[in-house]
Amino acid sequence: MIVTGLLVGLLLGAVMQRGRFCVTGMLRDIFTLKSWRSIVALLVVISVHAVGLAGLTTAGIISPEVDDFAPFAVILGSLLFGFGIVLAGGCASGTWYRSGEGLVGSWIALIFYGLSAAAMKRGALQPVNEFLRSKTIPIRTIPETLGVSPWWFALGLTAFTIYAVNFYLQRDALRGRKTALDLPLWQRPLHLYTAGALVGILGVISWPLSAASGRNGGLGITTPSADIFSFVVTAQAKHLNWGTLLVVGILLGSYFAAKATGEFRVRLPDAIQAQRSVFGGILMGVGAAWAGGCTVGNGMVETSLFSYQGWVALLFTAVGVGAASKVLLKPTQNTALPVSASESSVSFATAPVALKVRTETQQGLRQIAPNTYALDTLGAVCPFPLVDARSAMANLSEGDSLVIDFDCTQATETIPQWATDQGYQVTDFSKKGSAGWQITVQK
Repeated sequence: MIVTGLLVGLLLGAVMQRGRFCVTGMLRDIFTLKSWRSIVALLVVISVHAVGLAGLTTAGIISPEVDDFAPFAVILGSLLFGFGIVLAGGCASGTWYRSGEGLVGSWIALIFYGLSAAAMKRGALQPVNEFLRSKTIPIRTIPETLGVSPWWFALGLTAFTIYAVNFYLQRDALRGRKTALDLPLWQRPLHLYTAGALVGILGVISWPLSAASGRNGGLGITTPSADIFSFVVTAQAKHLNWGTLLVVGILLGSYFAAKATGEFRVRLPDAIQAQRSVFGGILMGVGAAWAGGCTVGNGMVETSLFSYQGWVALLFTAVGVGAASKVLLKPTQNTALPVSASESSVSFATAPVALKVRTETQQGLRQIAPNTYALDTLGAVCPFPLVDARSAMANLSEGDSLVIDFDCTQATETIPQWATDQGYQVTDFSKKGSAGWQITVQK
């Protein structure tokens, strides 16, 4: 029955890739864009999951278990994890599915995430992990503390989520539909809220399927990631289970989806991002082990059970993301206006991979025509294409246009949405080969 883990993972990886579904970006938007729009997608996941788990539990199909709350481990671990996912450029599930898109930086983060999680759960750092995790207080879920049915929380959260979804959809409709790529229906990205609903449904389905294999749990990333590395090292069959096949399925599902829609390309990080991926992966593994889960285990599963661990972990992961965003998310290029157009109007072809040797005159903002400037962010991981675009646009005058080249799939949604929110006009948006896009925004 463990093969069902692979099937769920394939679907989950495809949905996340097509929906650009990454909790890191959702939390980051709160601090960088002052927007709560994308975090509503996480509420959609939690709401669907909460109603589904309440129904399955009431019917006696599953029996979820929640550990006593370990406040010190959860708070410290979540802070480290939140900082780490900004460094790595993606959360746990986001790192798995973005690896399937060909991002070598995500491969690096994934390796160090899995290794550090294995060290914390099974290896030399296990005593450190167990010490903090053992400092518990005897409370588990909020409904249990209040002596009420979890249905009240599940239905109450669902009602609030429906209101929030409707609020943002109506506001976007009033502002005018953001420009979308002219693509066949099967190549178009999923709406983020649709992706959230599908992730929630898959989360509910995963519980009885996982239980049938002898595993009492649903979606999870950190322990399965640690199990993969433990299996590689020890070859013990106990580490090959429903969860390990789930995360492998996420990688494969994302790859198939990206390959089918022309969004797969091997993209090499620069030296700075490679280093960030290493340290980010380590913080992710250590933090998630201490916190008892990642943005899936805590942020989607434990929250849907309304456990103290889940909601406290989500809060302090957000705090970690906010701190990292403040420190790390600075423009990577010189976005001041160039001295003259003649010295900077150069261009070059997109390489098969995102490893380019760029001269000093090719970096930063370039004037390519009267009142038209170009910004090349190819090879930059999200959110840096948007960070650089915002900085460049601040230096332009009203009526000027900015042509942005990028190859981060998330930016196909975040840049047009940013333009809409700011009242800018998107005059052109087109795909440029495999996993490459160009958008023109007029101020």
